Amino acid sequence: MVVSNVWLNLDEKNQQIISNIWLKLEWVDVNLRWNTSEFGGIQDLRIPPHKIWKPDVLMYNSADEKIDSTFPTNVVVRNNGSCTYIPPGIFKSTCKIDITWFPFDDQKCEMKFGSWTYDGFQLDLRLANEEGGDLSTYITNGEWILIGLPGVRNEIFYACCPEPYIDITFTIHIRRRTLYYGFNLIIPCVLISSMTLLGFTLPPDSGEKLTLGVTILLSLTVFLLQLAETMPPTSDAVSIIGVTILLSLSVFQMLVTETLPPSSDAVSIIGAPSNQTPLRNHPSF
Repeated sequence: MVVSNVWLNLDEKNQQIISNIWLKLEWVDVNLRWNTSEFGGIQDLRIPPHKIWKPDVLMYNSADEKIDSTFPTNVVVRNNGSCTYIPPGIFKSTCKIDITWFPFDDQKCEMKFGSWTYDGFQLDLRLANEEGGDLSTYITNGEWILIGLPGVRNEIFYACCPEPYIDITFTIHIRRRTLYYGFNLIIPCVLISSMTLLGFTLPPDSGEKLTLGVTILLSLTVFLLQLAETMPPTSDAVSIIGVTILLSLSVFQMLVTETLPPSSDAVSIIGAPSNQTPLRNHPSF
């Protein structure tokens, strides 16, 4: 078993990854052998998959409405009984997103394939090569870099049954491209945050200090909202860049609070004696 012609798209909001891949399944069916000399030298045939036996390999962690999202292409059957089935498909699988180091993060998503009805004694799955997926025809993505697509064969024993159940798990290791977020998020936040030093150099009673603090506070709030729209709504991890923006907002909030003028109740009238006796009533004349 091998996957090839990989194309990826990560849906971070829903924590799903969409991949357009080709599965390649090979097996031997002794009932489909023939002598080429008896059939006009024919060495291979193309047969629809519903007319012969084929392994019922499905994606276990599928997030699609259709569990089997492959297109039923013909099975290539050769005279020695070997069968090759390469169904293309667009797979949607679950992927847990770790946003701790966003946007300098790596993500690892799994695609787990296995037989739906056969155990390990009836149907055995093997990787065609140790590297896992074939990346020679990988279509590049503008947001993610594909680091690797290793595969591993797993034997799982359940408490109900003594026989093993085999699955092949491919791990999609991708790394985010940071150029877009660097120019549109990180550099503007750093420049705006550096204005904090300018705010502390202004005199406390300066009106420009209050204006500068409020402007920077609103700007960082906009960037924080933009960051919240980009990342998935998960509570498993907190992004470091989000914590940094929140700390910057706290500093500017203290700066704005210290710059606000005192309330009118705290202002005392200067020159009025505290022991002033009340005025007497003057006569009407």
